[in-house]
Amino acid sequence: MTLPANQPDRAAVYVVDDDHDLGAAVARLLCRHGHAAEPFLDPVMLLSVYAEAPALCIVTDIMMGDLDGFGFADRVRMIDPAVAIVFMTAWPTTANAVDSVRRYGGLDYLEKPLDETRLLSAVDEGVAWSRRQRSIRARTAALSARERQVFDLLVQGHSNKAVADILGLSPKTVEDHRAAIVAKTGTNGLAQLIALAR
Repeated sequence: MTLPANQPDRAAVYVVDDDHDLGAAVARLLCRHGHAAEPFLDPVMLLSVYAEAPALCIVTDIMMGDLDGFGFADRVRMIDPAVAIVFMTAWPTTANAVDSVRRYGGLDYLEKPLDETRLLSAVDEGVAWSRRQRSIRARTAALSARERQVFDLLVQGHSNKAVADILGLSPKTVEDHRAAIVAKTGTNGLAQLIALAR
């Protein structure tokens, strides 16, 4: 199996479903709409190769064999916290719908048979979200651990003085960290740092 590469115009999307025909049909639909989609019958198989070829979005069934969609989501997020996940199920429940978003970070919870328009919209939204997350991570990757702490507090709205008090630093040290953060992220002030974090 050849894993799709992320290309600017064709995002890698994986479809995980133990129903071979459905997974293949969803992947074909996504391919027709400009994505590089690949179906997987087994979430464990995808996990074994995922680090080599991460996706921007994963569409996964919830009810599968040994590893269900929620357990799979937990494991794939350990490898790639910036991937968007869309859950689908033939057995919808309110509890699972809530859990899929709140506990497992899913972007959407789709009922089978799938509404194609909603599926395509969810995947497009997921691809855009993942690209933003990857951009943020790339721009903040050069920050030191202390700069990351300062960054996180600044974008939460804390003043330099408040950040200094929270971290036990001098305000001058916080100002120095803030200047380094602005330089490393290519931003030109607090407003752009906040926008970057969002």
